[in-house]
Amino acid sequence: VQLVESGGGSVQAGGSLRLSCAASNSPNSRHCMGWFRQAPGKEREGVAAIDTADTTQYVGSVQGRFTISRDNAKNTLYLQMNNLTEEDTAMYYCASRGTRCYGSSVAPYDYRYWGQGTQVTVS
Repeated sequence: VQLVESGGGSVQAGGSLRLSCAASNSPNSRHCMGWFRQAPGKEREGVAAIDTADTTQYVGSVQGRFTISRDNAKNTLYLQMNNLTEEDTAMYYCASRGTRCYGSSVAPYDYRYWGQGTQVTVS
């Protein structure tokens, strides 16, 4: 499975961005997927995840500001990010578990396939 992220960029604090992740597997696969981020000098952390039933999970710091969603027909995952702060600055990665599952996870070790990342900078 190949994953290609897009939509990153530079934005002022309080602004919004929408990240996209195009997956190469078959449409409507409904694989479990997630968004992760890594800031310089910090470990990669889970941000949001979605399972086969479209049940979502968020890390506390983004709850209420970020929304994960997907278009199953297009096999594309999204992350809508609102009210961004400087602490959200990081490289953002899309990941897939490569299989259907029930019960989302924001733990990086649960994911098998990773994109190359897209940079988000908030100032």
